Amino acid sequence: MQVTLIGLGGGTGETLGAEGRRALEQAELVLGAERLLENLPEIENQKRAAATKSAELFALLTKSDAKRPCVVFSGDTGFYSGASGLLALLREAEIPCRVLPGLSSVQLLAARLGEPWQDWTLCSAHGTPCDPVAALMAGRPAFFLTGGKTTPASLCREIKDAGLRALRVAVGEKLACPDERVSTMTAAECAELCFAPLSVLLVEAAPRPFERSGGIPDDAFLRGEVPMTKQEVRAAILAKLAVRPEDTVWDIGAGTGSASVELALAARRGRAYAVEYRDEALALIEENRSRFGAWNLRVVRGKAPEALSSLPAPDAVFVGGSEGRLREIVDAALSKNPDARLCVSAIALETLSAALDIFNSHGLDAELTQIAVSRARPDARLHLLLANNPVFLVTACREENR
Repeated sequence: MQVTLIGLGGGTGETLGAEGRRALEQAELVLGAERLLENLPEIENQKRAAATKSAELFALLTKSDAKRPCVVFSGDTGFYSGASGLLALLREAEIPCRVLPGLSSVQLLAARLGEPWQDWTLCSAHGTPCDPVAALMAGRPAFFLTGGKTTPASLCREIKDAGLRALRVAVGEKLACPDERVSTMTAAECAELCFAPLSVLLVEAAPRPFERSGGIPDDAFLRGEVPMTKQEVRAAILAKLAVRPEDTVWDIGAGTGSASVELALAARRGRAYAVEYRDEALALIEENRSRFGAWNLRVVRGKAPEALSSLPAPDAVFVGGSEGRLREIVDAALSKNPDARLCVSAIALETLSAALDIFNSHGLDAELTQIAVSRARPDARLHLLLANNPVFLVTACREENR
């Protein structure tokens, strides 16, 4: 037995390659999804059976006496296809097999639009978790396979809510079918529409107006009258929290959003949440998010700890303002993730003492750092040092997560 895995492209037969067509004509047995089998031309004395799960396909193949069976898949066998699961089973059983790819929906949409797809970020939102905003943070157009509850509209609602409502998108419905349709519009427009179940989405690259390492200069942020975490302190917070690209990060008492923006840019494939209740500060966070292209930053209106209940479990938490409720905030964070990395900034000695006591009550060994920054100010021919308020950073996490 030699098993041939064939990608049918759009599934209509029009996107099937010549080599795949010959293999199907010679096959004694053809397996695949019922929808795909119905679109294949009838061949005399050829057996067919509907199955989609790798284990089911493998069982049918091993029970068969066919010498040249074929298994058909929609799209391309190498692009988020069920072919990979079956291949693993066949190789483990040392059953000879070969793969004949079909035209993927990526290729079909690119062809319809007359664009190359070599620089697109390729994502699947079909049966797998997908964060469209994180995908767009790469600064390249992003292509999404959709399916089930995840539709072009639901993805575009997330994109719109991130502040990217004006991005241009293209939706391909039923590609390679007689009633295919390709539409272009903004993300905000797409969020309000309905599309066929067999649809794909392409979103243009999100703007990336600002790229640099941590510790963005203070005067690059919009500030108003809201207190702001200074550059040197922000750089230290990033180092203490050791934010990774896939992390989920909370910034509590976000103020202008200067720390929120830096945390979001560090967690570029994850999410950052800025929790704040003051109207002026909330407006500044929104503006600074757009200013630095921190599209994965979500602004959460409300006071902690109540506003934290709906947030996903954090990997890292920065508390810049607690309004006297530091213990409840730390309790809320650790209840969602006992292994979260925590950093509390304190100017008042009372806050410092409270942070040490709270971390100790959770069995965490706190690390205490004082940052005292002075900046030079020109005065005639001299430069005089002006000291900023010293800031204490109290950080803690489980030993294995340091």
